[in-house]
Amino acid sequence: MGDSVDRHVALWSKELGWMDPVKEAIFARLAILARHAAQARRDTLDSDGLKHWQFKVLLTLRRLGPPYETSPSRLADLLGLTRGALSARLGPLEGAGLITRTHDAADRRRVHVRLTPAGYDAFERHAASEEHGENALLSVLSEGEKRTLADLLRKLVEAAEAAEAAPDGSEPKRSRSHGS
Repeated sequence: MGDSVDRHVALWSKELGWMDPVKEAIFARLAILARHAAQARRDTLDSDGLKHWQFKVLLTLRRLGPPYETSPSRLADLLGLTRGALSARLGPLEGAGLITRTHDAADRRRVHVRLTPAGYDAFERHAASEEHGENALLSVLSEGEKRTLADLLRKLVEAAEAAEAAPDGSEPKRSRSHGS
C-alpha cells in the first residue's frame, strides 16, 4: 500500500538507477511534512485573525520574557528587519491593542515596545491552536517514537548548522523563520 512517497520512489527508482531510494524517501517526506506544517500554521493564523508578520512580532516580544518589552532597534534586529520596516509593522499592532509604544520617563528619545495583555492573550491562543494541530499530527507515534524522531532530526539539524557555520568558527547563519 504505502504513501505517495513510496509511489514516487518506486517510479523514479526505475528511471534513475543511480538514485538512493532511502535518501529520496527521507527528503520527499521531509518536504511533504514541511509543506503540511507551513499550511497548518497559515490556516491557524487565518482562523486567529493574525498575519504571519504580526505573530512574529508577538512571538519575539513574548520570547523575551517579562515584561515582554524592548527597544524598537533591538526588536528590528531580532526580527531581521530595518527600522523603517519595523515601524510600519508596529502601527497596526498598536492600533489593534496588541502592543504599546511608550517613551522612557528618563529620556523621552528612548521608546519601549511592550506586549499588552491583549497581545499576550492573542499569542497564547495562537500557540495553543498550533500545539493542538502539531499534537494531532504526531498522535500516530508512540512517545518512544517521538523521542527517537526528535533525536534523529536533532542529529540532522546539528550537521546542517555545522555545515553553515562560518570558517572562523562563529555561530551558524540562521534563517529569518528559525524558531517560529
